[in-house]
Amino acid sequence: MARGATARAAKPEHAAVKPAAAGPSRQRGRVVPLAITPERGLERAARAFLQSPGSACDKCGSTFIVREPAFVHCHYCGKMARIANASLGAQELFELRLGLRLAS
Repeated sequence: MARGATARAAKPEHAAVKPAAAGPSRQRGRVVPLAITPERGLERAARAFLQSPGSACDKCGSTFIVREPAFVHCHYCGKMARIANASLGAQELFELRLGLRLAS
């Protein structure tokens, strides 16, 4: 065998050629415009907030939760759910006083 040659077997000439997939063809690189409007943003934000904080986590159902001024924090799974119409200023003071955030 010559130097640099590999020991691969040659592909037989009678090998069957695989037909193309029968499924629908996919277009790659297709650009789809996305309509981002203020109304859609408010609609998505309304779904992200808790209207009334309960006594259990929405994600895992654990009752090991802490109600903070602007969030409900689950200590089991770590989820933090934002409370609607809660003050983020009060949340910042809460975090600074507990030492969860450094003053900047």
